[in-house]
Amino acid sequence: MEKNYSLSPGPVAQADRIKTIDVLRGVALLGILMMNIPGFAMPEHFTESFHQDLHSPNFWTHAVITVFFEGKMRALFSMIFGAGILLFIMRKEQAGYPFKFLFFSRMGWMVLFGLIHAHILLWVGDILYFYGLIGMLAFFFRKMKAKYLVIGVLLMAVADDVSYTMFYQNLRNQRLNYMAAENVQKQHKPLNIKQSKDIKSWLETEREFMPNKAQVAEHIKMMKSGYGGVAKRINPITWDYEIKYLYLSAGDVLALMLLGMALYKWKFFTGEWSQKEYIRTALIGYGFGLPLVIYSYSQSYQVPSGSAAFMTYLETHPIRWSELIYPFQRILLVMAHASMIMLILKAGIWKGFTARLAAVGQMAFTNYIMQTVFCTLFFFGYGLNYFAELQYYQLYFVVAAIWMIQLIISPLWLKYFLFGPLEWFWRSLTYWRRQPMQRD
Repeated sequence: MEKNYSLSPGPVAQADRIKTIDVLRGVALLGILMMNIPGFAMPEHFTESFHQDLHSPNFWTHAVITVFFEGKMRALFSMIFGAGILLFIMRKEQAGYPFKFLFFSRMGWMVLFGLIHAHILLWVGDILYFYGLIGMLAFFFRKMKAKYLVIGVLLMAVADDVSYTMFYQNLRNQRLNYMAAENVQKQHKPLNIKQSKDIKSWLETEREFMPNKAQVAEHIKMMKSGYGGVAKRINPITWDYEIKYLYLSAGDVLALMLLGMALYKWKFFTGEWSQKEYIRTALIGYGFGLPLVIYSYSQSYQVPSGSAAFMTYLETHPIRWSELIYPFQRILLVMAHASMIMLILKAGIWKGFTARLAAVGQMAFTNYIMQTVFCTLFFFGYGLNYFAELQYYQLYFVVAAIWMIQLIISPLWLKYFLFGPLEWFWRSLTYWRRQPMQRD
């Protein structure tokens, strides 16, 4: 008998939800705010004032955030997203629904939400746009065996290092060509066409990546102005990330999604590994990952911060070897973090808190957008105008306040409703049919 697709599939039943995945998603979502908040609140080169000041609380806050969380929370979120792709497809396919149409509809709406998030709500660090696009690509890897997905992750890590090295080398070559052309100018000799282009190219790159103090001051002024001024500052940068530099992030995000798929197939995310296996994974992750990230951070600490210092470094260092460690230390540490969370869940401790984390994870879309709303209204000029007003360590009091709100509101909301409001809206658009919202 032909199936009636006009009756679109309903929401995932509460009994079918996988709590471990919701908790991991909740942890990742809250953790991402720790990395995002400087983007809402601080100007370029904000670390310059405390970069080598071991007596500053800003230095130690930055050190802890960088070593333990920077990149790891987004990695965990991307991995859970990859697992979520398999879960969505499996459930719709088993129910006999047109899962391909539903999946690409779901990702297409996510791309649109990402554009709105970036260009209307003005968050330069939006991930929805990238997840929607790269999720469509990840779809074609869904049937691949887990071991091959992991091989793909390793290849992507190498590719990530190669792409970074090429980007750095291009930057360095631009700088060296500029210096050569500038030297010709200093000798009062006429510049040829290439030398003129070299000067123009570097000055454009410098404005984009290494603004001077006057340019930083102008950017602060824009961020502390009205909505139009903030949009004028944010939107061009966002378009560059979404189009011009998409290649720099696409491989990384895809690799993490593939790793998430592999870990779901291996039942890591569903808590079906033994306690011994999770402990072993955590020990390996911390044992190798922590020395690598501490070494990398210590190397960056020894290099003076700021545009002038970076340009000097660029002129004298063909490769930033410490940066090539990044994809490997991040994977090691995110696996260790995830294993520790799984051990807590298997031990059955802190049940009240993990239930709140699961609720945050179940409402990840709504909570992610609400973090942007809270932060833009607190920091930007059309809100409370705290941009560039707080010290770095003080930002994490704001983070803690937002965490508390979301940990309290999320379980209360889900007590009465099946979904967060944006989750409900997204599903209704995906299925082209209004979904049930209130609990019976």
